[in-house]
Amino acid sequence: MARLVKKLGTLFSMKDLGPLNYFLGIKVKYVGAQMHLNQAKYAHDLLKHTKFLDDKPISTPVPCGQKLSAYDGEPHDNPVLYRSVVGALQYLTITRHDLCHAVNQVCQFMHSSKYTHWMVIKRILCYVKATYNHGLLYKPGIAHLTRFSDADYAGDCDTRHSIGGFCIYLGSNLVSWSSKKQKTMSTSSSEAEYRQLAYTTAELSWLRSLFCDLHLYLESPTIWCDNISSIALASNSVFHSRTKHLKIDYHYVRDKVVRGELLVNYI
Repeated sequence: MARLVKKLGTLFSMKDLGPLNYFLGIKVKYVGAQMHLNQAKYAHDLLKHTKFLDDKPISTPVPCGQKLSAYDGEPHDNPVLYRSVVGALQYLTITRHDLCHAVNQVCQFMHSSKYTHWMVIKRILCYVKATYNHGLLYKPGIAHLTRFSDADYAGDCDTRHSIGGFCIYLGSNLVSWSSKKQKTMSTSSSEAEYRQLAYTTAELSWLRSLFCDLHLYLESPTIWCDNISSIALASNSVFHSRTKHLKIDYHYVRDKVVRGELLVNYI
């Protein structure tokens, strides 16, 4: 690493500033071979700015099963403040994947709705107060990609689009995650799950390609999915006749499985 930094210094106008400690609101702490990332100071400043430092902390960012709508909530009293806080929470999700689903829910209605969901924002901030030291831990481990995929069928109560999510681990280290509304409407829970499986496969393919460029060649990654029908579609060509409405996704995932570039298992 020292030789690499020295070589880069001869090619570009740059300096070696030593071990990374604090960068763009992200605190980096080293414990042996492990590295911990958190945004505790950023979260504390956000709570101070929104006057939530004295509020009671809670254990979850949203109640179980809560679904937001563009047609209810609280009218805009201070839309500038509301959007500012939502944007700040979005930045906090860099190291706080546990906030992604809740924050993405309120982000959908920032511009398209005349209502806000300030009560949800308050709940998220109270949860942040209870957990503002949380972050991401990276440590040496096996070089194997594992991914968990799931979808909430027709989860958007306004458009009836499904909401999908995934998280990808390299060994025990979380390296990529997402929680967002699918672009098209699904006609069944199996279709929603399989479509999310296709999104997951595309992300995995990109990561494998990136690692190949870094000369790190990984074994076939594993996707864990909780929908038996999706797993059957990915591994059994007999079901092809039932998948004409999602033909591209079917062939994309199926091709990866057949070529041994992907394993799909039930969890």
